[in-house]
Amino acid sequence: MLRLTALAAALALAAPAVAQEQAAGTGPVTLSTQGTGPALGFTLRTGVATAPDYFGADGSEAVPDLGFELNYLRLGGFTFGNPDPLYQPEGFGVTGSFRYIGDRDVADNPELAGFNDVDAALELGVGLRYATSDYQVFGAVRYGVIGHEAWVGELGADVFVRPTDRLTLRAGPRAFFADSDYASTYFGVTAAEAAASAPAYTQFNASGGLMSTGVELGAGYRINDRWGVDAAVSYDRLRNDAADSPISLDDSQVSARIGLTRRFTLGF
Repeated sequence: MLRLTALAAALALAAPAVAQEQAAGTGPVTLSTQGTGPALGFTLRTGVATAPDYFGADGSEAVPDLGFELNYLRLGGFTFGNPDPLYQPEGFGVTGSFRYIGDRDVADNPELAGFNDVDAALELGVGLRYATSDYQVFGAVRYGVIGHEAWVGELGADVFVRPTDRLTLRAGPRAFFADSDYASTYFGVTAAEAAASAPAYTQFNASGGLMSTGVELGAGYRINDRWGVDAAVSYDRLRNDAADSPISLDDSQVSARIGLTRRFTLGF
């Protein structure tokens, strides 16, 4: 289902926390030689991941993984973020947030015969974060501008451990919330679907609320000022109607990813 994952497009807009923690500690190249012109710094992550075939599935598939992080922006008299590759954010910050959810194709999941396909979705939103050198807490709200057209939110926290100046380990809890439109899209069973799939599934009206709780363990390694490696393993437990849905064959959802990160800084 998750053909592509894209997480943590973030730029902190409130000082002093003016930059998202840099995955793998990747750093910038030299800025514009003028030093005062527009500049843009960002990190791309590309790799491979394993994720459930769809929310509630008991099987997994290998999928591409893509991440984007906005680290620095200089435009006119405004400067956001920090070009220093060793910068550690502290204090409150405002972040951007997005997520891409691949389509749920019945042809790829024969156990869902009789169900309607679910289109891919793109969620965009904003979040708040408070960070210190040792931990961060954060929350985000997103809306499905493409696909499910529903509201979702998440809360989380991470503790950071840095055994060396190049290696950062992180771990923390996660909680995911969604409205009834989202719950109906991914966990509901309509009367028509129940009739077409009988006796495998019964009609189910899924309501919003807490959809899952879990934990994420991650590690980032800085190879040099441009390149790094970032990896994470996530465990989520479906809750409430997400767990009670006939579609949810396994309430324990495990995903993992690993990829290279590359820092780019463009001066204009």
